[in-house]
Amino acid sequence: MKKALILYIVLLGAARLYSQSTDEKTSLIKYGDMEQWVTRNIQESSIIGGKTKTLYEIGPTQTINGNTPYHNLGGSPWGTSNVMAKVSGITKTNNSVYKDRRDNGYCAKMETHIEKVKVLGLININVLAAGSIFLGDMKEPITGTKEGPKALNWGIKFDKRPRALKYDYKVLAASEKNRIKLTGFSGRSTVEGKDNAITILLLQKRTEDSKGNITALRVGTLVVRYDKSTNGWQNDATYNIMYGDIRKNPQYDAETMALRSEDYARNSKGESVPVKETGWASPNETPTHLLLQFSSSHGGAYIGSPGNTFWVDNVRLVY
Repeated sequence: MKKALILYIVLLGAARLYSQSTDEKTSLIKYGDMEQWVTRNIQESSIIGGKTKTLYEIGPTQTINGNTPYHNLGGSPWGTSNVMAKVSGITKTNNSVYKDRRDNGYCAKMETHIEKVKVLGLININVLAAGSIFLGDMKEPITGTKEGPKALNWGIKFDKRPRALKYDYKVLAASEKNRIKLTGFSGRSTVEGKDNAITILLLQKRTEDSKGNITALRVGTLVVRYDKSTNGWQNDATYNIMYGDIRKNPQYDAETMALRSEDYARNSKGESVPVKETGWASPNETPTHLLLQFSSSHGGAYIGSPGNTFWVDNVRLVY
């Protein structure tokens, strides 16, 4: 009888564990397993060396040869910081996101590095570039530094209320205690504070007026920063999404979680316009758009530490 009781208790505990695990429903974001990649082979202009560079995009497996502007393929919701630019007739690329091996499959590798442009063998421009993948797309070719932010179409249509974000990750943190800023148009400067790899998830309820202007209420917020290297892969990392006005939440970080007004999206007319967050939605509001970004540096354009590296795999939403 005692053995039977022990067996019953063990089975009951197992049943409860099974019940808890099945209560959690996860949904893989399309192509979020990072197993399929588009490989692009692009030839840069001869005046800057004429080399063929390889760029990677998250989408159905295929190879594209030639200087063809990229559009998301196969219904992929993912954009990357890999980009082809054509300024004053000169074609240049930046590759800071890579298809990287993981066991028998692949993952996304994002790396902060210094991109150098040589004209006739002379180095005249150095730019710091972070690696980033995000939900949305990029309009190519980039035609100038001022057009860069407007080329990004942040976010995808989304009307669900996930409880959390789950993914596998690995971090290699640069050792420098401060970051650098390198824009290509001025010398190197120091930015105080250690570089962080970062994950940002925002849920927005967007509204477009008759003139095509887009405003949004912040429905949900999640920001995770990593300032230390990990000991290998961290699997099934799960982070809860905070809903409504979170400014009094102990986890609130004004630097990374405050309302935003510098992101761009395409309106119903196909025009690129800023998305201005005007306030916090009620905690039970339903969103219209999901923004999700993983980046190897957190300080904004041209700021970071070379060598900071962030790997991500198996990106899922938890309900």
